Amino acid sequence: MDDLAALYRARFSEADRARKDAIWKVLCENFFQRYVPPGSTVLDLASGYGEFVRHIRADRKIAIDLNPEAREFLPDGAEFHLRSADDLSCLETGSVDVCFSSNFFEHLPSKTVLDRVLTEALRVLKPGGLYVAMQPNLRYAPGEYWDYYDHVLPLTHLSCREAYAKAGYEVCELIDRFIPFSTASRLPQHPLLVRLYLACRPVWRVLGRQFVIVARKPRR
Repeated sequence: MDDLAALYRARFSEADRARKDAIWKVLCENFFQRYVPPGSTVLDLASGYGEFVRHIRADRKIAIDLNPEAREFLPDGAEFHLRSADDLSCLETGSVDVCFSSNFFEHLPSKTVLDRVLTEALRVLKPGGLYVAMQPNLRYAPGEYWDYYDHVLPLTHLSCREAYAKAGYEVCELIDRFIPFSTASRLPQHPLLVRLYLACRPVWRVLGRQFVIVARKPRR
């Protein structure tokens, strides 16, 4: 865990974190909030610097991360659990409305672990609950995908869809090209430009190299 904290301190400066936070504010308000109904309980797996949890509107916010420093970046009232995402025994079955993760699966050591993460998330979701994930797409970033020391698991939007289906989810939306590969790439940085980018889907087909998958826990 100390190694993980050191890696992220080296990768993201304070200025980098501030820039990411401003972008995530717009992403949450203008895109991801549509998947989070009023009064929801939200679970952020691998919460990192807490950008999603800070800016999404929800009644209850829960964050899971292996980095102990992640706790420092959460908003007041958010719950933090220092643990692996493939063991959610701290949460009751059927207690979460929306599970979310961003740029997480590629860090997992194997598909077996990803299967466990998806299975545990499915357990804690309420029937009809959603797991929304944003991921770099190996299909559209085959070189940059491996530029990060802790990227291990190769995934495209199609292989990820199969993983969700295998775990028992109903995949209800799959966007193969959403935003650029990272906040350091060609995504417009000013909040107004980010809002304009989100409103212009044809541009996603040119610049987008991350995918979004939205999957539902069956109601039956």
